[in-house]
Amino acid sequence: MLVFVFTALSLLSPCLATIPRPRGVAISMASFYKPDVPFQCLDGSKQVPFEYVNDDYCDCPDGSDEPGTSACTNGKFHCTNAGYRPINILSSRVNDGICDCCDGSDEWEGNIECVNNCKELGRKMREDREKQMQLQDSGYKVKLQYMEEGKKRRAEKRAEMETLEQSKVELEALKNEVEARKIEVEGPEKEAKEKHEQAWKEVQEAKKAELDKIKAETAFYEMDENKDNRVDLVEIKAHAQFDVDNNGEVCDSEAREHLEIGEEADHVDLEHFMEKVWPNIRDFYKSPAEQEDKGDNQEIEPKEEENRVGENKTGEEEAMPEYDDETKQLIAVADAARKQFTDADNALRDAENAIRDLQNYLNLDYGPNEEFSALKGNCYEYTDREYTYKLCGFEKATQRPKAGGSETTLGNWGKWEGTPEDKYAAQKYENGQSCWNGPNRSVKVNMKCGLENKVTGTSEPSRCEYAFDFETPARCTEPPARASDDTHDEL
Repeated sequence: MLVFVFTALSLLSPCLATIPRPRGVAISMASFYKPDVPFQCLDGSKQVPFEYVNDDYCDCPDGSDEPGTSACTNGKFHCTNAGYRPINILSSRVNDGICDCCDGSDEWEGNIECVNNCKELGRKMREDREKQMQLQDSGYKVKLQYMEEGKKRRAEKRAEMETLEQSKVELEALKNEVEARKIEVEGPEKEAKEKHEQAWKEVQEAKKAELDKIKAETAFYEMDENKDNRVDLVEIKAHAQFDVDNNGEVCDSEAREHLEIGEEADHVDLEHFMEKVWPNIRDFYKSPAEQEDKGDNQEIEPKEEENRVGENKTGEEEAMPEYDDETKQLIAVADAARKQFTDADNALRDAENAIRDLQNYLNLDYGPNEEFSALKGNCYEYTDREYTYKLCGFEKATQRPKAGGSETTLGNWGKWEGTPEDKYAAQKYENGQSCWNGPNRSVKVNMKCGLENKVTGTSEPSRCEYAFDFETPARCTEPPARASDDTHDEL
């Protein structure tokens, strides 16, 4: 049996009244279903008598002859859904006991009672659409401010860059000038200081030599036990410290070796002792008093050694005298030149750092109209049950445990990673801290329109790869002009 639907519009339109349409056919397709001519399958594969349409038997390969029955698995049934949005469903879902059309037209056999809630859905759709349009409208107004501020900021930074580039040239010239002056005045300063220090060194060496002479004479007279103004073999053999082979006694050869004399001699005088003997024994010689008070394996305290030779302070411990007035003046001039150079060098470095920072800013892509520049330098946090996540625009994304602990870098600014059609739909932060036995962490930030900048959710779709949901007015678009309602009353 053929089933046809006639619209209420036929009462108003004689033209439409002449085109009855089978159940499940949209008005726009009614012209293909003419009762007075054979039906041409919509894929052009064959013709069938029109009475085969909706006869519950699939004749066309594309299922177009059975829009109102479930005979064809690939057929399409049109839900008019008056008051809401028309849709097409698979014909196989017609009369299956499930209400797929909000007007219930897909269950026309009446095996189940479907409630027509199209008007309610239409009203909800219009409300949601109005809220979305209001969101886009309000957000877009903020976006316009972002665009204006972003363009102004870029222009200011470009102007600042030009000023700094010019300043850099001047600072380089100044640095070269004061550096040359510094080198010029440091020469006389160095010469005067070296002269003063050399003189002090000579004084120290003279004092040291005098002290060494006193110690040598003292040692000579300590070893000259018979006071005959010479040290002989017998006297040196009395000192066990000259036992080279450690056999318990100092033999003649060991004594001669230390006295620097041959077989023909058996003693040395003071002059020979100081010139030949003392330089070789000064580091280990101990007086009888030292050996008695400290023992052979202990060293005498430095202060006691100084007192023993009648000297309270050695040359090495004395402070070098102040420079003379002329040298002080040369130092003051050089110090002033060095300060000028340091100041000029620091100023140049500051300018270079500022230029580098400006260049980094200007190299970033803040969107077609600079709208995303509002995110630069600002951070946004989101906390779930375990972690606090932070997104710092165009810088990095991090994570830290709520219970305490160190912050983990999930990624550093990388690039825009939206679709080819919508580049600015997502950002990518990459090369974060590496996972144990895994890749470096990374974050994809999915961006959508919102009235304020904020992270609204986080997830970890795969190991060490995170996803942030982020709302920002920068993603809002200019809403279209209010169009007429796209719901309809097609019957």
